Amino acid sequence: MELPLGGETNKSDIADRQIQTQEEEKRGGNFPPDKNGNGIANPPEQDAEGYESPDSKMIRPHSRLPKPETPPGVMERSRSLPETFDTPATVIGKFIRDKRNSFSAAITKRISSLGRDDVGGGGDDEEIVKEFNLVGLKVIKTLKEEKKELKGRISFFSRSNCRDSGAVRSFFRERNLNFVEINIDVYPGREKDLKERTGGSAAVPQIFFNEKLIGGLVALNSLRNSGMLEAKMEEILGRKCPEDAPAPPVYGFDEEEEVVAADEMAEIVRVVRQRVPIQDRIMKMKFVKNCFSGAELVEALIHHLDCGRRKAVEIGKQLARRHFIHHVFGENEFEDGNNFYRFLEHEPFIPKCHNFRGVVNDCEPKAAAAVSQRLACIMSAILESYASDDRMHLDFVGISNSEEFRRYVNLVEDLQRINLLTLSHEEKLAFFLNLHNAMAIHAVIRIGHPGGMIDRRPFFAEFMYVIGGYPYSLSSIKNGILRGNQRPPFTLIRPFSSSDKRLELAFAKVNQLVHFGLWNATRGSPSIRFFTPQSIESELKNAAREFFQRDDGMQVDLAKRTVYLSRIIKWYSVDFGQDKDILKWIMNYLEASKAGLLTHLLSDGGSVNIAYQSYDWSLNI
Repeated sequence: MELPLGGETNKSDIADRQIQTQEEEKRGGNFPPDKNGNGIANPPEQDAEGYESPDSKMIRPHSRLPKPETPPGVMERSRSLPETFDTPATVIGKFIRDKRNSFSAAITKRISSLGRDDVGGGGDDEEIVKEFNLVGLKVIKTLKEEKKELKGRISFFSRSNCRDSGAVRSFFRERNLNFVEINIDVYPGREKDLKERTGGSAAVPQIFFNEKLIGGLVALNSLRNSGMLEAKMEEILGRKCPEDAPAPPVYGFDEEEEVVAADEMAEIVRVVRQRVPIQDRIMKMKFVKNCFSGAELVEALIHHLDCGRRKAVEIGKQLARRHFIHHVFGENEFEDGNNFYRFLEHEPFIPKCHNFRGVVNDCEPKAAAAVSQRLACIMSAILESYASDDRMHLDFVGISNSEEFRRYVNLVEDLQRINLLTLSHEEKLAFFLNLHNAMAIHAVIRIGHPGGMIDRRPFFAEFMYVIGGYPYSLSSIKNGILRGNQRPPFTLIRPFSSSDKRLELAFAKVNQLVHFGLWNATRGSPSIRFFTPQSIESELKNAAREFFQRDDGMQVDLAKRTVYLSRIIKWYSVDFGQDKDILKWIMNYLEASKAGLLTHLLSDGGSVNIAYQSYDWSLNI
């Protein structure tokens, strides 16, 4: 029953309150009834061990009644804290704690005053670490050096595989300075911006603090050596970066796309795709899907171009040479008659090719050497940004989200109908080494790295690109092309059959050094790198020296007269020769200490044992 907010209380109100109080006492206090109208809906309060608190037995006043005020001069004590009395031991302990705290406070106050007095108000020229003595106590205080916040932006133009650009990048990273790198090999449209800002020069690196041109590596070293770098940074970067500063690269198409002419046969292909009857057929007792006969294509070309049969056959041959169509068994280019052909997009290997995104690239194929060079530049830029200094650890998540990787994925679509026969020996070697290593990165990002023996086939044999009209996996590049169509370890079948068109690109002789240029995303493989055709041989030799310098690459135990080698040497022993031949060959790529140990073993006439170490299949992360 609600009580009046003001005025006098009549007798009926008092009687109602008495009846209500009696009902509450029957229920056990002022707790409301449960949902059935009986007992106590909210149980009495209990402590941690389940005992009811003393207050739970009290009948509390109605919640609407005003609460009594504390009498003046009486301090209210928390009910949760029991009343305690200080014993002599408690008093002594409290005295000791108070004295200790006072002593600590005195020391802290003295340190603070000395810091203010000695540093002289925080001057930059004073010592940062101060040392002083108290009676029986030595205290060293380190004051934090305050750094002014840089509101501006550091940016610099670079190129891939540029030593000076790498030095500038390392300089900023060592000092934990945020910077924006604009690689004009990755963003070729920014070269025009660079020339406008430097008066026509495209030399790199070129460093900018906000919109101000600082210069290259020489200018940066000069500022550092003269002690003026910090002052210059505070002067320019202490203010917000203006809009006319070099703009950072943007994720997406932030520059004009290169205009590429369409293939002259592309329009013909678009028409005949609709007119040729594509069906499943039987040829040589084999069932072939999505094919058409040579005669059917000739008839479609005659009706579309209004030409004679001979010209239609010649156009069919051009379509085959440009890899728009293929014989279903790869036996000929194109012939009129009952031989069956299929369009490139209907080849059974296409679903496994990760550089094919729904449609054939109908643009005029670019020069293979130009595509190879751009591929190497983009992948080198990825290593410079997302790999450790020793290139043994990669940030695959960062790579997958990067603008460089997006441009790489777009670039490899140009490989679909490229003509690789135009490459020289060195260009072809660099192209396939670089492509293998780039594909391994792509495979880790798209399908993941194999965790065991069973998972390795999808990674090495089934992750493919379509290149020049034919499929290439990591295994076919390594064993089919670079090893001259040699059988992979533990396999009885060569990668390419005798009629395979890809044999035209296979190297006639195996170069043992390619094993140290190939990277397969494992810690046991040589470190990842990308090569240039101009210095491919010297770069492969450096890769071999680096690999044998590692403990898992080669070790010598004089006491046991044993040489421990990587299991790579055992798996591909057919490429390296017999045991003694292997050791003599390795001698050319050893640093002085290991070479001396191996020379001692080989020259004393005793037997030398070769043992192979376990291979580390874990991912390079």
